[in-house]
Amino acid sequence: MKQATGLVFGVLFFVAIGLLELPAVCQTSAKSSSSTASHKPAHKGTIARTPYLGAIVVEATSGKVLFEQAADVKGYPASVLKLMDLLIILEKIERGQLSLQDEVPVSAKAAKTGGSQVWLAERESFSLDEMLYALMVQSANDAAVALAEKVAGSTDAFVELMNRKAKELGMTSTVFHSVHGLPPAAGQEHDVTTARDLSILCRELLKHPDTLRYTSTRERKFRPDSGSKTVVMRTHNHLLGHVDGCDGLKTGYIAQAGFSIAVTASHNHQRVIVVILDSTDLKTRDSNAAALVAKGFDLLSHATASAPAAPSQHASSAIPSGH
Repeated sequence: MKQATGLVFGVLFFVAIGLLELPAVCQTSAKSSSSTASHKPAHKGTIARTPYLGAIVVEATSGKVLFEQAADVKGYPASVLKLMDLLIILEKIERGQLSLQDEVPVSAKAAKTGGSQVWLAERESFSLDEMLYALMVQSANDAAVALAEKVAGSTDAFVELMNRKAKELGMTSTVFHSVHGLPPAAGQEHDVTTARDLSILCRELLKHPDTLRYTSTRERKFRPDSGSKTVVMRTHNHLLGHVDGCDGLKTGYIAQAGFSIAVTASHNHQRVIVVILDSTDLKTRDSNAAALVAKGFDLLSHATASAPAAPSQHASSAIPSGH
């Protein structure tokens, strides 16, 4: 009861911070919709929709789809794609090809990378572990470049690893062009994915225990004890600490795509993954994500309650052997 109350409180929190009513998604069915979710036109210059371009809720272990709406519509993931960076690096650590204590040097290219960052300076060096916190908590684009260069030698080579892994996982609508999700420069292309493909990525990441160590962190210092150079990193995932059981994963934003989130939560030994792709504003994204987390657990609880009871030992013994 306490956990259920926490889930309800989490949804109501996002209503209280700026929405007058719960998002309409609370009343929709769990069945698939092949049409775009939008009820309003996108803002000029963006593909974002209200309440979102696409969304999906899955049970984390089985991958069973609990809810989807326009889950196969292609959009831009922005920084959510850094989850693929994390997956590739965690796999290499588990195979013994990298260590969390390895030093990650900062190149001139990494130091010049803009957007969200921890203000890396050329020739600085930090442990792989610290850089992964920067990648996941601060969503640091400079750390993404430094990590890619450490792992693959160049960002282009790392992007090849990203696309190879996406293909292996069956992320058939995904093409990566960057290691950070920033808007493309002239002559470059956008990173492209779908809500469904991102849910596949999240399921794979959750097989690695360190994923939640990084993505559940709400605040952490980078360069601690360094005076003015210390960066207090704060997560962009506002569901952490406000939706009961939420412990990851990653948000993303660029002007051309709006706000996205891949979030996971656990409740009563069950875990759901929710992906919201390309919502027009932060409050709409977060309120819908919170509502879908609650909806996912509600659907799972109803499925558990309606499941047939296991046969008693007496009934089982009555079944003839050999059949």
